[in-house]
Amino acid sequence: MKKTRTMLLSKYVAAVTAAFALSQAAFAADAKIPVVAAENFYGDVVQQLGGDRVDVTSILSNPDQDPHLFEASPKTARALQHASLVVYNGADYDPWMAKLLAASKGTKRTTIVAAELTGKKSGDNPHLWYDPATMPKVARAVSEALVAADPAHKSAYDANLAKFLDSLKPVDAKVAELHGRYAGTPVTATEPVFGYMSDAVGLTMRNLRFQMATMNDTEASAADIAAFERDLRERRVRALIYNSQATEALTKRMLKLAQQSKVPSVSVTETEPAGNSYQTWMLSQLDALGAALAKGDAGSANAAASGIKGKTQ
Repeated sequence: MKKTRTMLLSKYVAAVTAAFALSQAAFAADAKIPVVAAENFYGDVVQQLGGDRVDVTSILSNPDQDPHLFEASPKTARALQHASLVVYNGADYDPWMAKLLAASKGTKRTTIVAAELTGKKSGDNPHLWYDPATMPKVARAVSEALVAADPAHKSAYDANLAKFLDSLKPVDAKVAELHGRYAGTPVTATEPVFGYMSDAVGLTMRNLRFQMATMNDTEASAADIAAFERDLRERRVRALIYNSQATEALTKRMLKLAQQSKVPSVSVTETEPAGNSYQTWMLSQLDALGAALAKGDAGSANAAASGIKGKTQ
């Protein structure tokens, strides 16, 4: 009888243990993968790839805030501690991320750094998300990480990756269209935020020393300021690309001068605006660039025609 009770008890314990294990497995299968993205455009891409299988926290998400003035908070550190996947830009754009990760105790996490995927380093233009070649690389790395963390849903992640890569085709097509029409067109900018995209379009970018000074929060030389102002006053450039998210007295002065000189301006941001996807954000700015270049082209043609007319009178 005692033996029978012992056997029944053993079977009961085994059954309870198995049921607990099954419930734990079910919980694990239903749990979302916690992800932290330093910038919201990377967070958006992770969300598109992971769907309802991921829980994404984006640290920089306010398009009205200057990202260079961001300071990490204890809340940010806590989010990183629990993250299974971390995505950030690198190339000294978000140096606080490396410090937070070094201080965080989380060991079972995958870290994806866009700069490492694209071969960029400190001193390079850090605005990597404006390079059309960046996001496909980031997306593939993120998809691989999600599959590793949740292999049961590999087919869903694969399908989402294919869908995402396909959704970038209109952006590539717009870049190709603008390149065909405006390659070699001179433009200027207050900061090199849009630099990789302007390179992809084939634009000739002027006043790079001024832009680097603005980005690095150092004073531009008097000669560089004078050259920038001359380009605008004499309409040597077809458009001014203006970082509306990081403004100061000097860049505002250049924007005002562009308006007075009838040089079209294009507003760009470092953070994805609310209500946008990465794809719609890029397309809207490319559309704005196309409109500005067309307007600047027409304005230059009219100015040239007026000059010729004046000489013949």
